[in-house]
Amino acid sequence: MSDGAHDPHPAPTGALSAGIDLGSTGVKMLVIDETGREVVGAQVATPWRVGPGGTTELDAATLLDALSQLFAEIDTALADLTDAPIEAVGIAGMGETGMLVDAAGAAVAPGFAWFDPRGLEQVAAFPAQIHDEFAGRTGLPLGAQVTVAKLAHLRDAGLDLAGLRWLNLPEYVAAALGGDIADEYSLTSRTGLLDQDSGLAWPPMLDALGVTADILPELRGGGLSWGRISAAHGPRLAGAELTVAGHDHLVAAEAAGTLDADGYHVSLGTAEVLLRVLDQPLGFEARGRLAAALINEVRHIVPGKHVLVAGVKTGLLLRRALLAAGVSDRAGRDEMDAAVLALPLEGALPSGAVEVTGARNDDGVLRVTMHADGVTPAEVFAAVLRHSNDEIAALIRAMDREVAPATHATLTGGWAGMASVVRARAAVLPDLTASTREQETAYGAALIAAQLVRHREPAPAA
Repeated sequence: MSDGAHDPHPAPTGALSAGIDLGSTGVKMLVIDETGREVVGAQVATPWRVGPGGTTELDAATLLDALSQLFAEIDTALADLTDAPIEAVGIAGMGETGMLVDAAGAAVAPGFAWFDPRGLEQVAAFPAQIHDEFAGRTGLPLGAQVTVAKLAHLRDAGLDLAGLRWLNLPEYVAAALGGDIADEYSLTSRTGLLDQDSGLAWPPMLDALGVTADILPELRGGGLSWGRISAAHGPRLAGAELTVAGHDHLVAAEAAGTLDADGYHVSLGTAEVLLRVLDQPLGFEARGRLAAALINEVRHIVPGKHVLVAGVKTGLLLRRALLAAGVSDRAGRDEMDAAVLALPLEGALPSGAVEVTGARNDDGVLRVTMHADGVTPAEVFAAVLRHSNDEIAALIRAMDREVAPATHATLTGGWAGMASVVRARAAVLPDLTASTREQETAYGAALIAAQLVRHREPAPAA
């Protein structure tokens, strides 16, 4: 093994910890050493199964196969550096998506993507009390995105929900790796099952679904122990301590160390999410007003704190704009970035020459209307950025009516690596700083996992 003096990948120092990010586009894993230095990382595509009308789901077995591939790639990448085991693994991931499991922990139905449209019919049929109180109780807008809509869809499709338990995607993976069957607060806040004031399942929602509070297993805070990884997942991971770090955007914010009461943390992946941390919940009436603007007030991964979560589907629209222009690789993206930067922020065409819609969190369909000749792919991409700027500005105005305006902002996520994106966001976000870390969520999950190693009880003397 190299002494690391001139090695771009020097040998890691001390105990290894890993973070897994179960994202909408990819499943990532990042290994860090005791100093917090990134050692190796890998990514596989999230294995969605896409159907008609935008339906998008995950098969449990296919997901676990993808994770096995990811573990093998990590093991290969580590082989030339160290034979040390990974001692702790933290898992973060998207909200809303998860698995219904039976008494043995086996998934009984696919997991639906947060952007899957199924469940709208069932939401419309919920009792009047649910429609009247949902936002104020759960902190979420009532629509197809919330988990309860998908649960109702499965029930109406013939699945008997009695005796089943809900695991959000990171918790399902933790259980499949050998850990406990338990739910984490920040992820469960995304389901529509949780009363934000009590921290318990909301009885009227349970009644509307025809289930009991047992559909939620034990609730835990992010970063606590979820048990250990079983030997079935290879010697590198066998016996590693497990934790569910929490909702991906919140984990990324904690990794950056930039989410305080006066700032925005903006995570721009497939979804673009603005976060504001709160020392306490805002209450029923404020949650209702915020939900009307598609803003959530839910539980943070930090015990006792809540957070405002405001989202737009910027990354989804940007990706579609790139693909429509024939761009599918990093080199093409860099060329597009340069072309957009060569334009003024407002574009080089007359005002209104290109109209874009679709970024709202209840939309996600890229619609481009051209009112002039000379519309280039760069003009379309720039128009998507301006449109999402408008949507973000509207979200900020809604939040500012409930809490004091933020004074600074940090932009993270894969799209933050494009200078044209940073320029656009600097026009609407205060005192903006862009993170250079590409895997903020996986890094945050690894840092949270490392705490398990640091706080481990010392082995008894022989």
